[in-house]
Amino acid sequence: VLDVNDNAPELMVSSFSSPLPENSVPGTVVALFSVRDRDAGANGKVSCALEDQLFFSLRPAYKNYYELVTVSALDREETAQYILPVTAADAGSPPLTTTHTFTVDISDVNDNAPVFNQTSYTMYVRENNVPTVLVGAVSAADADVGLNAKVTYSLWPVQATERPSCSCISVNSENGHVFVLRALDYERLRQSEVVVSASDAGSPPLRANVTVRLVVLDENDNAPLVLYPAQDGSALSSELVPVSAEAGYLVTKVVAVDADSGQNSWLSYQLLRATDPGLFVVGAQSGEVRLRRPVTERDAVKQKLVVLVRDNGRPPLSATAALSALLLKDFSDVRQPHSSPATEEEGGSLTTYLIVSLVFVSLLFLGTTTAFVARKVCKRKELKGGHVLYGADNLQNGPADAAAAGTLPHAYCYEISLTTGSGNSEFKFLRPIVPSLPAQHCAMG
Repeated sequence: VLDVNDNAPELMVSSFSSPLPENSVPGTVVALFSVRDRDAGANGKVSCALEDQLFFSLRPAYKNYYELVTVSALDREETAQYILPVTAADAGSPPLTTTHTFTVDISDVNDNAPVFNQTSYTMYVRENNVPTVLVGAVSAADADVGLNAKVTYSLWPVQATERPSCSCISVNSENGHVFVLRALDYERLRQSEVVVSASDAGSPPLRANVTVRLVVLDENDNAPLVLYPAQDGSALSSELVPVSAEAGYLVTKVVAVDADSGQNSWLSYQLLRATDPGLFVVGAQSGEVRLRRPVTERDAVKQKLVVLVRDNGRPPLSATAALSALLLKDFSDVRQPHSSPATEEEGGSLTTYLIVSLVFVSLLFLGTTTAFVARKVCKRKELKGGHVLYGADNLQNGPADAAAAGTLPHAYCYEISLTTGSGNSEFKFLRPIVPSLPAQHCAMG
């Protein structure tokens, strides 16, 4: 019986590995199989072939056994499944073939870290915000699958030397939503940066970091502050204006600032009140106070002005600046219209000291005068009750009579002897004594 090529080759699989880890090294055996053909001679001689593949190949093992092996690294993220058709053909004429398809699935390995959809994030929040307000979200994706692709978010701790930390920002670990936990003040904190980390659930886990910059937007919550003239409650200094000044003369300039930014800090000036509104004009942008017209004799010497300073916010906030001006012919005759509180206090203290001193001196003088009068009175009483008597009446009559007679009387004195015995007093005139001092009467006891 002569053989006819009427039997196709048979392919029998001994082992097959699927899924195959993507980190398999080149040369890993995926399948082991054998082939046979029941024909004889050339009709039973079988050969195997694999279609062009970059990652797999067939390798003869022993006799009619073949191995399906990897030839390069696999990447599940590029190709998750490979279809490998193996064809066995005999050498008959015509040849007969048999095809067997190997489907190789690639299993995931945690070889991809999460990737954010932006290289950095900038989020905005208005100052005086409501606490726990949502300002944005971060998002990261992982090319792996399963737990290797499950991403959680957290704030990555930053060294204090790198950038100032901010405890006002929080991130949701599940969806990456970013919240501001407390109300912010633009004048204290204008921007802040935090680092958000995205980590997968693989083993070991892989992570990625991204910078989130929080920018605080300004609100018009600060009124203008007048720097000059000072509005601290002290006496206003007066600006001196010569009466010969022409229209456009610069009297002074109101200087103000606003702590806000942008259009909230754009200031405008206008004259709100004035003693003579037609005499002055205020620059809307510069704050310069100038004469609108020349000074006349009918204008009051002292002029008071109130300038309104307003910002450009919505709604606008404003402040007022009070100032005064003196219209003078000659600056050498300037007198301060108001004394400072310190000078008034010093003057009041000096007046008090003078009054106290005057009262003290008056009391001292009154006491001295009283003591002197009392001493005189006491001395007079002593003289009346003592041992010496002055014959004043007798002494004065004699000279008066002598003067009436036309003769100049001689001054004379009497020595009086007082004798006391048995309770009786006796006066005894001994002799007249002419004193050494003229025109003087005396009585000696």
